[in-house]
Amino acid sequence: MSVLPFPSFLDDIKEKGLKKATFEAVDNIVERVTAGMNIQDIREALRGETPTRRPNPRLQPHADGFWLHMRPSFFHKDMTGLYPTFRLGWLSTYFVVFETITGMILMVWYTPSPQVAYGNMVNMLSNVPLGQLMRDLHRLGAEAMVLIVTLHMLRTFFTGSYKKPRQFTWFTGVILLFATLFLSFSGYLLPWDQLALWAVTIGASMIEATPPQIVGENLNLLVRGGPEMGANGLLRFYLMHVLLFPAILFIFTGVHYYKVIVHGHSLPPQKENIGEDTAKRVPLDKRVYFIPDVFTSEMMWVAVSTLVMIVLCIWFYHAPLESHADPQVTPIGTTAPWYFLWIQGALKLGDKVLWGVIFPGVFLAFVAIVPYIDTTKSRRYADRRFAMSVCFALISFTVVLSYMGLAEYGVAASADTKIIHEMVMEPAHNHMGKLLPIPYDRLVTGAYTTAQFDGDNPDSAAINFNTEIAENGQREQLAQRLNAYHLAANFQNLPFVAVPDNAPELLRALEFFHHELEENDQELYNAWGAVIVTQNQDGLKRLDVLISWDEVELTDTGAVVTGVDGEPVLVLDEEGNRIRRWSADHIFIHQNSAYFD
Repeated sequence: MSVLPFPSFLDDIKEKGLKKATFEAVDNIVERVTAGMNIQDIREALRGETPTRRPNPRLQPHADGFWLHMRPSFFHKDMTGLYPTFRLGWLSTYFVVFETITGMILMVWYTPSPQVAYGNMVNMLSNVPLGQLMRDLHRLGAEAMVLIVTLHMLRTFFTGSYKKPRQFTWFTGVILLFATLFLSFSGYLLPWDQLALWAVTIGASMIEATPPQIVGENLNLLVRGGPEMGANGLLRFYLMHVLLFPAILFIFTGVHYYKVIVHGHSLPPQKENIGEDTAKRVPLDKRVYFIPDVFTSEMMWVAVSTLVMIVLCIWFYHAPLESHADPQVTPIGTTAPWYFLWIQGALKLGDKVLWGVIFPGVFLAFVAIVPYIDTTKSRRYADRRFAMSVCFALISFTVVLSYMGLAEYGVAASADTKIIHEMVMEPAHNHMGKLLPIPYDRLVTGAYTTAQFDGDNPDSAAINFNTEIAENGQREQLAQRLNAYHLAANFQNLPFVAVPDNAPELLRALEFFHHELEENDQELYNAWGAVIVTQNQDGLKRLDVLISWDEVELTDTGAVVTGVDGEPVLVLDEEGNRIRRWSADHIFIHQNSAYFD
């Protein structure tokens, strides 16, 4: 007899033997964990056999369990194929879990402070085992989640699944779409690089346009934590990313799933009579039980989706990390994240308040109340031509606005700015300027010009160029330009020479410089470029990049005005002389720089 007030496992072993007692104990634990299914039930389900126990034990986890109470115990056969859902709802939920797991892993090595955030990212990519893979998965998952949730909303609209009695289900879906967009947007700032800082700065600046002015200004201060994006702003975005928007997402995901259970999955439009909703009345011969068919199908989708994400991140995709955020340097071609390009494109149409605040607000409000406007009973495509036409028109309008939001549209950057940027730009999108990767010892001190490529002999071309700019006064002008950089004194005794043979990388950079000037010879008429390398201090060199050209007339759109002979029309001063224009920038390269081997 057991000394305990209840039968013990040892008593079972004495009575039934070790093997049988152990099996019954494990079987009992499995039935408790699954809320009703023992080992035999699980084996039968995985084999696709009909259950031997009655009542059907595969329905018990839905009635008594916690995790499956928000999943239907059976589905209509017409809803288990790829059409009409395309598994987009399930994939949306998958990415919620996927982003939560990868995000929690990244949080371990991240501190939301401008002083250390960027260093954390570099450390994560270089020192943390699988750190780069986790970051790539999280970033790609965020992009995919926005796309999948948007496609899920479009699928719901096209099949008319938002109609009565599912209006509120659609509304919760719109809230989930908003939460997904802003969840991704809030995470954009966390790497604290140039891409993150300026993309978020553009997005946050739209808030300031909210009327009246006092509201917009205070909302801007509330989001940024100050006049400029800094430590307070980074902390706010971090808290929004890991607390506020995930909380909204989890709550409304639960509400959304609950409403789906209450009303059932709407059948394909052609499967129901007009005005009828038979989703909850599933005939016995049309039922496909969640366990095992739907459950195993969803597990397959999880495995395949995870495999695809891992393959993409190992061989095809890496999350960009640009140089450290610098509020004093505005990069060329900065845009908002791709899913907010349509707002940035709308801003190019006119007033910031109208197109940056009112228009997006009206657009998103219209999407939210569509079920309450479209009250027609039919869900069939042939009876919804007007609604489908409006939808396609809005999609087309959004695509056009997104194209307009690109940096290349409607924003004219001068050729000299683009060329100098290509020469001295810091790492961005896995790309950097032509001068940064040059090894330190091959940055030979001297003054070099693109004019060395104008003749067959680079040395003779450089000598002739020195004589020419001395005679026409351009060398004196150049010295004046460099005076602000404190290089003029050194430059007086620094003639232009051909690039030496022991600096092949510098020669290739200068060849690229020359090629770009030739490609833009209409806007940069009679142009020449220069790269001046000076020893700023021990272990540190300074590189100045300059362009000099004759000014030409430009239209309002930045196009070059040409004469009847096809040559650019030059701008002349009061005395009828050509006006010489100059553009310059500089960078420093340390001997321990990581830009080269």
